[in-house]
Amino acid sequence: MRGPSPAIPEYRSLTPEALDALERAVRERRRVALRRRGTEYVVVAQRLETSGRDDMLVGRLPMTGEPVTFRLRDLESFAVLP
Repeated sequence: MRGPSPAIPEYRSLTPEALDALERAVRERRRVALRRRGTEYVVVAQRLETSGRDDMLVGRLPMTGEPVTFRLRDLESFAVLP
């Protein structure tokens, strides 16, 4: 019998640990659940980029493949999904 599965870490600020998790998600093309302005999105992480003074996460919606870009400072929270 297996024990309880470990909780998925949810990040609410852009700490070095949170940025490492996003970088890993991009390298491994993992799904990321994120919340912005009260709406939750699930995207497949594609890349991190800088635009002016803003860091951005570019992901694709799993159902349509449509690219979506999120400014990291606008995120309320995010979690890298298993």
